[in-house]
Amino acid sequence: MLKIYKSMESGPLQELTLKTLEKGAWINIVDPTPYELKVVSNLTEVDPDFLRSALDDEERSHTDIEDDSVMVLTNVAVYRGGDSYDALPLAIIVSEDYIITVCLEETPVMSEFNERTAKLFRTYKKTRFLFQILYKSATFYLRYLRQISKLSDDIENQLRHDMKNSEIMRLLELQKGLTYFNAAIRSNGAVLDKLLRMRKSPALTPILKAYEEDEDLLEDVIIENKQAKEMVDMYSKILARMADTFASVIANNQNRVMKFLAAVTIILAIPTMVSGFFGMNVPVPFEDKAEGFLYASLIALSISTAGAIALWKKDMF
Repeated sequence: MLKIYKSMESGPLQELTLKTLEKGAWINIVDPTPYELKVVSNLTEVDPDFLRSALDDEERSHTDIEDDSVMVLTNVAVYRGGDSYDALPLAIIVSEDYIITVCLEETPVMSEFNERTAKLFRTYKKTRFLFQILYKSATFYLRYLRQISKLSDDIENQLRHDMKNSEIMRLLELQKGLTYFNAAIRSNGAVLDKLLRMRKSPALTPILKAYEEDEDLLEDVIIENKQAKEMVDMYSKILARMADTFASVIANNQNRVMKFLAAVTIILAIPTMVSGFFGMNVPVPFEDKAEGFLYASLIALSISTAGAIALWKKDMF
């Protein structure tokens, strides 16, 4: 899917086509075909490798400079539903005339830039628009991390009452999402630091034009990303300790069950042993009395009771 927008001076967002493409436009490409990439590359004179960089879902965040274009590849947070979270590469290419975004799928980050929010951004202010996308990406990490915190609290409360396998699997799913977020946020931080250094390069001034408000926005992005990094580190440790704690509880419960079953086995074996003694083909007490069976049963019951009391005192029950 390929859509082209340009901000009007009056505020609204105008949708263009490839035939009516104008300078200062934003080209948003989602899951593109080879033909779309070729056409956009020819029209904008942007390196095709820049356009294809976000199509590898395992691509790490980085920046590249080629001729008159700067490519910033960042990883954005994605919610998959349930307890599943992921991070996807998003390529943002800034040239002298256009800003281009490429991603494998629609993301909540880019969906925030639409006709309803058109007054909050300008496609022709490419540097500021780039930083606004990065800022929105950082805020979505913070939003999803708070969701993960609430979900982990819910899972913890349910596990306290009943340790179901489904809840443990939910916990593992959240841990996997935090692992993706951790790697993405760290690599995004490296990109932001590099952008801060690149802004001072005279060679990039025509592309990434420097304005004071843009510098402030970039600093805000760095602060938000650092906060997200701290949160993901904290939640990762909490979930890891929670998983270890419940693993210990499960192991302890299993040991208690095994102790109980061992104690029951011992108690049940006593009557069998007593009846075996009285069943031997040798003279035994009470063999010539009518009450012999009753006496044997009482002996078995007495020994079993004494054994049960002894095991109970040793905390086997």
